[in-house]
Amino acid sequence: MAMTMVEKILAKATGQSSVKAGDVLEPKVDLAMSHENAALVLNQFKEIYAGTGHEATVWDPSKIAIIFDHRVPAESSKTATNQKKVRDFVAKQGIAKFHDIRGDQGGICHQILPENGYVRPGCVVVGTDSHTTSHGALGAFSFGIGATEMASVWTLGTVLNVEVPGSIKVVVHGELSQYVLPKDLILYLIGRISAEGANFKVIEFHGPVIRSMSTSGRLVLCNMSVEAGATGGVVPPDGETVRYLREEAGVKDALDIFGPDEDAVYDQVVEIDASSLEPQIACPHTVDNVKPIGEVAGLKIDQVVIGSCTNGRLDDIAVVAEMLSGKKVASGTRMLVFPASSRIYLEALEKGYVAEIMKAGAVMMNSGCGPCLGVHQGALADGDVALTTTNRNFKGRMGNPNSGVYLCSPAVAAASAVTGVITDPRKGAK
Repeated sequence: MAMTMVEKILAKATGQSSVKAGDVLEPKVDLAMSHENAALVLNQFKEIYAGTGHEATVWDPSKIAIIFDHRVPAESSKTATNQKKVRDFVAKQGIAKFHDIRGDQGGICHQILPENGYVRPGCVVVGTDSHTTSHGALGAFSFGIGATEMASVWTLGTVLNVEVPGSIKVVVHGELSQYVLPKDLILYLIGRISAEGANFKVIEFHGPVIRSMSTSGRLVLCNMSVEAGATGGVVPPDGETVRYLREEAGVKDALDIFGPDEDAVYDQVVEIDASSLEPQIACPHTVDNVKPIGEVAGLKIDQVVIGSCTNGRLDDIAVVAEMLSGKKVASGTRMLVFPASSRIYLEALEKGYVAEIMKAGAVMMNSGCGPCLGVHQGALADGDVALTTTNRNFKGRMGNPNSGVYLCSPAVAAASAVTGVITDPRKGAK
């Protein structure tokens, strides 16, 4: 029977020759990830063993990753205490894939996993974070689960009662124009199919634009697939996947490379001509409220944020440094830049990107989630308008329900920081 990418991965994870959408399975987990919310998982995990007389022990410490990234460094005694609790647990359980608050190995969980080679093609990855969908960029089936579900995974090594999702095939033709980036592509798709257009499905990305796209760009697409309601996003692995894992992630062992069957059946097929795309803006207060930049250009902005698990990688920072070179952030506009990992921060330093960005007047932040979720760093004032490369613009998302958040690409963000209003980077480049 012909299968989609996610059907093939779940067949492999359950030892079956084939599965189909609608089947209910219990797939084996290859990697289970949590961040500071591991403290919540830990509470649930201990409850499973309460009264059994057995010591709470994870099923396989080598398959668990914990990364501190949401509130780093800790902003309160409560956060610090929870982080200490997780550190003690990690040490006791022998969990080696632990990234603490460090300048040499820290960063956002959805960057740490791929750059360290923790995610492999054909694997099942779960995380206590909705943007765990990011890792489909490497050909995995990767999705978010709750703390109670994760406690079960820590115990059993499987996910219980997973219904095989149907898939939406997105085929991207043509070529992205200068300063039209993968972020614009995914914003356009979300605006086209809506925030519920992929509910309980997997978005499978295809076409020449995807094949020529870097892993960094693919991470952007899969990261924001959840904003269309998708359970996951996935790019079938290819030569770029192998290149990234070998050259950038340092993976040396064998890789299981496979894709969907050519005659696989999809719930929907969406065709996109990338050549006709222009920069896109998601306007408050929903991610699918997407407009071409021409419809919002000129809007005054108070704060620009560049970074996050969506757009904090080296190529993003390079675009920002290029557009800020020899220029200044507009008076009255604040600009915050936070690289997705310590490794990226160090590479940006070595290449001179950080110096260009700081000389222009932007503030470089430590690697972490920062202002994205609105609980740590860079909160907005009443009436503020923020332009950001993050992934959500719900009311209150960046810390204040009385502000407005607009989502965009790094090119749009950098060009707009210089003018103080939403600006088309293609015009600013002329």
